[in-house]
Parts: sequence; structure tokens; C-alpha cells
Amino acid sequence: MIENQQQIDDEKYMRRSLELAAQGEQLGEVPVGAVIVCNGEVIGEGFNQPITSHDPTAHAEVIALRIAAERIQNYRLIESTIYVTLEPCTMCIGALIHARIARLVYGTTEPKAGAVVSQSQLLDAVYFNHRIASQGGVLANECQHQLSDFFRRRREELRLQKNTLVKN
Repeated sequence: MIENQQQIDDEKYMRRSLELAAQGEQLGEVPVGAVIVCNGEVIGEGFNQPITSHDPTAHAEVIALRIAAERIQNYRLIESTIYVTLEPCTMCIGALIHARIARLVYGTTEPKAGAVVSQSQLLDAVYFNHRIASQGGVLANECQHQLSDFFRRRREELRLQKNTLVKN
């Protein structure tokens, strides 16, 4: 029963992460969303904002960490779980370790820059003094489709712009 409830909760918070990713997409950002939960309560949320904020560190995970830490008035987010639609990058894994996140749940892998299983396995590195449990593949198809649809549309828009410039 506990495992079943965990799966229900994981899907619930991943769906919220997908909603947040869609908000970022509306702003022209790569659609990645993140939710941080502690003791059954959402304490932080975020979506990618590096383009609109002109901040290379404004990934969904970092935004959610900042909000959660401010909310609980502590930079240590012990016993918290972060849900993110895309496998985190190196920077975000570092931030999650420093925040002492207990568990990471992500939707789809990031073949080019993923730092959990795809390109590096930073959570398995012996030199970190904090361990984060992780689980990938929660609503993986939905997360992957959101990203691939975004990039397909972006390529099509660029192709149309290029064709318009060539004609003029």
C-alpha cells in the first residue's frame, strides 16, 4: 500500500511539474518544470527561466530550490523530494546535493547533458558527503513528448524564418 501511494504521489507531483513546464514554454523557455515537496506539502515550484531572466542558473530546479529555502527559512531541504520533468544537469545535481534533498524523481532522461544516468552519474560519486535517492521514468512519455514537441516546433519556426529571409 505504501509503494502504491508513493507511485500515486509521484505521478501527481510530476503532473504539476508538467504544468509548470508548460508555463515556461509559453514564455519561450525550454519546457522543464520542478516541484519540491516536504511532508506532503509543496514548498517550492519552478520552471526554466534562463532566457527571460538572463540568468544561466535559472533552471527549474534552482528556481524551486530558492523558493523552498526561502519558504522554510533554511537552505537545507532535508526530507524533501524534488520532482522534475527532465533529468538534471551537472549544475542542478550540485545544487540538490548542497540543499540536502532526500529524493529526486525525474520524468525523462537528458541524453546530451543528464548528470544522473545519461552522461554522468553524479549521484553515485563517492566524494559527495550527501546521498540522494533517485527514480527516473515517472510519466516519461508525457515529459519526453512535451520536450520533443517544443523542439520540433522551434525547428519549424526557425526553418520558416530562414525561408522568409531568403525570399526577401
